[in-house]
Amino acid sequence: MKNYVIFKLILIPLFFFPKSIYAINPPVIKATGNQIYCPGTSLNIVQTITILPDPNKLTTDAVSIQISSGYIFGQDLLILTGTHPTISFNWIPSEGKLQLYTSTGSNVPYADFEASIADVKFNTSSASPSGTRTFSINLGTGQLSYLPRNKHFYEYVPFPGITWTDAKTAAETKNYYGLQGYLATLTAADEAQLAGAQAPGNGWIGGSDATSESVWKWVTGPEIGTIMTYTNWNTGEPNNGVFQDSDGVIRPHSIENYAHVTAPGVGISGSWNDLPDVGGGGLYASQGYIVEYGGIIPGDVDAIKISASTKMTMSQITVNTPASVCGSGIFSLQASTTTGTIDWYDVSAGGTSLGTVDNYTTPLINTTTTYYVDYGCPNRIPIIANVNTIPNITSPITPISKCGSGTVTLQANSNVGIINWYANSTGGSILATGTSFTTPNLTANSTYYAEAFNNGCSNGIRIPVNVFVYTPPVVTDQEVTKCKSSTSILDAGVPGMLYLWSTGGTTQTITISTSGIYTVDVTSPAPENCTSRKKITVIEYKIPEIDRVVVNVTKVVIYLKEEEVYFEYSVDGINYQSSNVFFNLPSGLQTAYVREINLCSNDSKTFIILIVPGFFTPNGDNYNDFWEIKGLTNYPQAQVSIFDRYGKLISVLNTIQTTWDGMFNKYPLPADDYWYVLKIDETTPEKRGHFSLKR
Repeated sequence: MKNYVIFKLILIPLFFFPKSIYAINPPVIKATGNQIYCPGTSLNIVQTITILPDPNKLTTDAVSIQISSGYIFGQDLLILTGTHPTISFNWIPSEGKLQLYTSTGSNVPYADFEASIADVKFNTSSASPSGTRTFSINLGTGQLSYLPRNKHFYEYVPFPGITWTDAKTAAETKNYYGLQGYLATLTAADEAQLAGAQAPGNGWIGGSDATSESVWKWVTGPEIGTIMTYTNWNTGEPNNGVFQDSDGVIRPHSIENYAHVTAPGVGISGSWNDLPDVGGGGLYASQGYIVEYGGIIPGDVDAIKISASTKMTMSQITVNTPASVCGSGIFSLQASTTTGTIDWYDVSAGGTSLGTVDNYTTPLINTTTTYYVDYGCPNRIPIIANVNTIPNITSPITPISKCGSGTVTLQANSNVGIINWYANSTGGSILATGTSFTTPNLTANSTYYAEAFNNGCSNGIRIPVNVFVYTPPVVTDQEVTKCKSSTSILDAGVPGMLYLWSTGGTTQTITISTSGIYTVDVTSPAPENCTSRKKITVIEYKIPEIDRVVVNVTKVVIYLKEEEVYFEYSVDGINYQSSNVFFNLPSGLQTAYVREINLCSNDSKTFIILIVPGFFTPNGDNYNDFWEIKGLTNYPQAQVSIFDRYGKLISVLNTIQTTWDGMFNKYPLPADDYWYVLKIDETTPEKRGHFSLKR
């Protein structure tokens, strides 16, 4: 397991300086610029810049500018502007460093770098940057970094595989313009930022707990022997146990006695970790060390002026959002800034200041008004004093009627804002919000309430909306029959209403002469005005027509040209039946009748039944004394020939002589069977049979 110290500021990469920087008479850099930075702008890092060169060396090849404190990776940026033919630049985001170097590869006069430094601008993408930014300006490409606060220099020396012990020795042999080097002692957050998070790689620093396990001290530089007070140990790790470290190597905790700043991308940026003297494996392998210059001898850092620094303070403004008022009101507007003063205006540009105070009290206003805060930056900050109009319901809300149970959609409008719907005149929950509200299913009269709101403002009045539920007229559809070529009266069936027939009629009853479907809208009088529709189907019955009557002895069937279920049949004109078949009818001339059941129309046709008697008794008792085929008189051409058993012709019957009395030549014939031949006409086949004469 690794132990980390977390530096709360993001660290800045180190600069790299050429060997030529170690001159006997170093140049002197002087810069001014303690400025206010406004969000969204781009500002020169210096107001003035002067480089006094070594008299023996009037040219150089590079200058580096680093955001040495307050740097925010991914937001802050340095960029060279203007036209500089001899100067090129390179921005290193991980180190917060801008390198200026000759574009020709040869040294150029210091004046060229003065001009380019004067055109370096800072900007940040943050909409609300905070704190300060310190800019250090150093000669050379930037192997060293400069911290203006303590005037110390920091150098990252790449040296893969070097041990902590060797790194300590190597650092103490280094010298920068007379300043003694030592493994860096990072005693403050800005040091950790600059020499840790912004370093190009991992490296040893001057901390160790080799003397007393888990008691970490600085063992190099002017802080030698002091406790590393910013250390934040992982208290869950055993002090002297054996464990598998995060680099995969199993080693006792007690041998991890030396501090190094972790590589970029390992843990939290700029944190430090404990390792053995030889370093760890993988990402924890030793890659170099960090040298700090300055502080060994009090005042030694004031002896050289090879670096200069400027500072920008991020201008921040905090404004309140005042609560809205209803109708009118006086607002207390508040604002504060980290820099400068605050002026209040009622216009976005120009105008006369309303006051230079943190708190501004408006006059009584009855409309929404925008005020503006000027805090020294280009754009004034708007603050809106929002006055909400007290709403009123504008559309007239009248009682709503509903015919029958169901839902009702209520409507209301306001001059501003929204409308809430309630079931109660006060209190209760909101049923719906909007200009319309659909009620649940209603079966009885009900009342709902509408109240207008505008951003929480209301006149406190709920407008009632009455819903009246009426019962529509009760109607029943009908089926009506009528006789052909006759009229019928149709009745809406509910008196005292308003009527509208499909024929255009407006009375309760109408007279019609044709079949079809008729409708009538039956409407109850105001205020109900409920309408029900009745449908009346009118069926017109046909006129019956007899096609033929078929007689089979005493069975008779009446056939029509077109059968219908509403026709009735009769053979005596009195008794009618639905069947067209009749049995046991007497002999003689008969009449077949058919009619429509509503007695609208009828038809009739005569037919004849000829019944040949099977016997007769001519004994003078006036009962069955003659043999006769009844109905024969209806056939003028009919003739019946009677024979005895021997074939002798006894008598001939016709329309004139219709009966035989059992006599032959005035003598009675004996009881016996006799034969007949019936001939109706020339087109009808003969009918033969026999009968008995009984004495």
